[in-house]
Amino acid sequence: MLHLVFVSQPAIRHAEGSGLVHTSHEPSSDFRCPTAGDESFTWSGEFKDFRGSSEWLAIRDEGFRGDQTTRQRGQTVCEAKVSNVKTMILCGGQGTRMREETEYRPKPLVEVGGRPILWHIMKMYAHYGFNDFVLCLGYRGNMIKDYFLQYEAMNNDFTISLGDREKIEFHETHDEQGFRVTLADTGLHTMTGGRVQKAARYIDDDTFLLTYGDGVADVDISKVIDFHHNHGKLATLTAMRPMSRYGMLELDSDGSVQSFAEKPRTDGWASAGFFVLNRRVFDYLTGPTCIFEQAPLERLASENQLVAYKHDGFFYAMDTFREYQYLNELWDKGQSPWKVW
Repeated sequence: MLHLVFVSQPAIRHAEGSGLVHTSHEPSSDFRCPTAGDESFTWSGEFKDFRGSSEWLAIRDEGFRGDQTTRQRGQTVCEAKVSNVKTMILCGGQGTRMREETEYRPKPLVEVGGRPILWHIMKMYAHYGFNDFVLCLGYRGNMIKDYFLQYEAMNNDFTISLGDREKIEFHETHDEQGFRVTLADTGLHTMTGGRVQKAARYIDDDTFLLTYGDGVADVDISKVIDFHHNHGKLATLTAMRPMSRYGMLELDSDGSVQSFAEKPRTDGWASAGFFVLNRRVFDYLTGPTCIFEQAPLERLASENQLVAYKHDGFFYAMDTFREYQYLNELWDKGQSPWKVW
């Protein structure tokens, strides 16, 4: 088994500058190794975004330029194990407010730009290194299962040999290589808290991520996780300022309109999902009728265990057919802020 070696952020920057280490994200402060801050090392090996990985990783000094009597060539400077942070996505609702699309398929499979909105959400998380997913299925969940069972064939050219020794040869590789997807049937009429509780057996780390299968954003998941670990409470939700459904007026005493704003952002904050949770949150869930957004979050708030990460960027939930059309319009215009990959 390989050993995972963490080095301090200055050492990582030094290594990246040398072109010997490849990483898309710097480690957060939670994962610094206090004994590995010596920038006289030349680092080599593979460094990938460990925060969403369950693997081990090796980084060793290959060309030590300091006092070789203190550290030997190829020495492991610091080692630790990576946590396997999974992303749970709620995919079981019936989508009754957009029956034009959900009469025959679940809302997470409703397409934006020719791809299911679920795919967009997963791509966003994978961009930040989180590609291990648990999908909580309900309404027409078999269609979501079939989507992933057919994923390779639907996203590659392939050659198939028919007969007793059937063989399929795929000719390309798609960008979703390495995605790991657990499809959990959580019941047709189960509420959100009940779905999370039923899928809890697939979470094996102290921390997990949770979001809804119909909302996209340009939120930096890495920053939300760093924020969560820094405050030390059980739960973090991402908060955003919702758009008003109506044009807002400023009136004077006689009713004259002083200003008009078409659907501006409101002054208050609302939950956008994109939760970071400690597994102790499972203790707050009470069965199939439990609504996560009610008693569990209310109790966490009353116990001072819920903190909001304020996101001032883009967020949009696809709750109605009009919102479905709007997201597709943004994609068609090349103006999709959630496309961070």
